[in-house]
Amino acid sequence: MAELEICCFGAECALIAELSGADRIELCSSQSEGGITPSYGMLKQVRDLVNIPVHPIVRPRGGDFCYSQADFAVMKNDLALIRDMGFAGAVVGVLNEEGQIDMPKMAILMEIAGPLAITFHRAFDMCINPLLALEQLTQLGIARILTSGQQANAELGLPLLRTLNEKTQGPIIMAGAGVRLSNIHKFLDAGIKEVHSSAGKKVPSTMNYRKAGVTMSTDSEIDEFTHYCVDVDTVGAMKDIISIYSAVPS
Repeated sequence: MAELEICCFGAECALIAELSGADRIELCSSQSEGGITPSYGMLKQVRDLVNIPVHPIVRPRGGDFCYSQADFAVMKNDLALIRDMGFAGAVVGVLNEEGQIDMPKMAILMEIAGPLAITFHRAFDMCINPLLALEQLTQLGIARILTSGQQANAELGLPLLRTLNEKTQGPIIMAGAGVRLSNIHKFLDAGIKEVHSSAGKKVPSTMNYRKAGVTMSTDSEIDEFTHYCVDVDTVGAMKDIISIYSAVPS
C-alpha cells in the first residue's frame, strides 16, 4: 500500500497527523520559507509524543540549496543532534553552484546520518539534470527523493515522476508539492508508492484582543491572527483513497 507522509510545522500538527492515520511526518518550522530546521524544543516534544516515524528537515535557512561553509557546519550539527535524539530519519539536500548534487557535502552528511533514513528534498527539483541526480543519489544510499517532477507542482510533473519511478534502482520516488485530496488518485494511478502533502488549513487565532497597525512580519499582507495546521478530515480521506487503491486487484 502506498504511504502518506504529512508535512507538519509544529507538535500539535504532528499529533493530528498521527491520529488521522499518516504513515510518516516530515517535521519543519517556518512554512513561509518552505520549511527550515525545527528548534530543539519542537524536536523533543514531537519525539516524546509521536509514535509514527518522524523525519525532521535539516535546512539552515530559506532560499537556495547552495550552502556556505558556515551554513554547512550548522547542518552537520543539526543532523548529528537529530541522529542522537533517535529519530527515524532526516530530510536534507545540498547543491553546488552549477545546479548539481554537491556530492562531497552530501557524502559527509550521509556519514554523519549513520542509521537515519535520508530523504533528499525538493532541492532535486532545482537540479540541472534529474536523471544524473537520481544516479548520484542512488550511489549515496539515499532512501527516498521528494520531488514535484521539476515542475511548479507534482501534478504538472507527473511525466518526469513516472520516468524516475521506472528508472530508480534504489531511492523511493515520493511525489510532493500540490498533492491534494482532489488529485492524489493521479499519483496512485501512476504507480507512485509514496506521496507527501501538508493536507492543511488555516486556523484562526484564539485571541480576542487584536492590536491593529502593528505586525511582527516583514510582509504586511500576512494575517498574523491565523496559523497553518494539519486538517484531520483531509488526512483521513487521503488515507481512505490509498486504502481503496490497495484493495483493488492489479
